[in-house]
This record gives sequence, structure tokens and C-alpha cells, in this order.
Amino acid sequence: MSDIGLLNEKPLHASLKVWYAQPGDTFEVAVDGYVIDTVRHDLLLEIQTSSFASIKSKLQDLLDVHRIRLIYPIAKEKWIVKPTKGNGGEFTRRKSPKRGRVEDLFWEMVSFPQLLANPNFSIEVLLIREEEVRRHEVSQGVIKQYLRHL
Repeated sequence: MSDIGLLNEKPLHASLKVWYAQPGDTFEVAVDGYVIDTVRHDLLLEIQTSSFASIKSKLQDLLDVHRIRLIYPIAKEKWIVKPTKGNGGEFTRRKSPKRGRVEDLFWEMVSFPQLLANPNFSIEVLLIREEEVRRHEVSQGVIKQYLRHL
């Protein structure tokens, strides 16, 4: 795998790329001046975990020539994990009151509604369960210790 677009990649984005991977896929491929998350034969897969506004020009430039599937995760259930003040390897875990729904997609689609009519464009919505680990000056060792307990 190339590391072209990995510098600012967040764990959710990286996990989804691995989850979607199929034999023969290539990752972080330069296509027409843009870095594409996954190339599968003649289909470009782009995972977008943030605002669609940031990917608008990329999609507009590529859709005339390429088929693109935009993959958009929505957290249906979210758990927030924080280390306790003593940093003794203990954590608090609570369920977020926020619940994502498929309809949340429409708030993002205002960035490029015209793309829905393009036959080269498709979108896939994933309803996920997410665990967000928040830390305030906590060492990586403490985070790793927590993750080992899962």
C-alpha cells in the first residue's frame, strides 16, 4: 500500500479501507491528479468521514471519466471513552446521546446535489457503532493498555 494519503488519516477511515478491501484492490492511488482511497477495477471508492464540501471538486473533476462510489459512515451508536484522572489504566465509558440516522446524509448532500443525477456516481451509507477514545495528555501506553482490555 502506498502511503501517499496516509499522513492525516484517522482510525475510522483506515479501518473502513481495511474492511472494504477485496483481493486485487489497490490503495492510495494517484488518479488524474487526485489520491483515491481504493481502486477496484474500473470503480473508485472514496471514504468520506467528514463534510462533503471538502470532496466536492475532486468528485466533480473525476466523475466525467470514472465511476465513483462514495462511502459515508454514520454513527448510529457512539460510545465515549476517557481515561480517569489518575491514569492508572482505568477508563470511563458512556454512551453518547447522539444517534445517527440515514437521513443525516441529506445534510451533506447539499454540497453537491447535482452529482446524484450523474450515472457514474453512487453513494453507500454505513450505519456504524463507534467508540471514540478521548484523551487529554494521556500517553500512548495508556491508550494501548485500554485497547488490550477490549
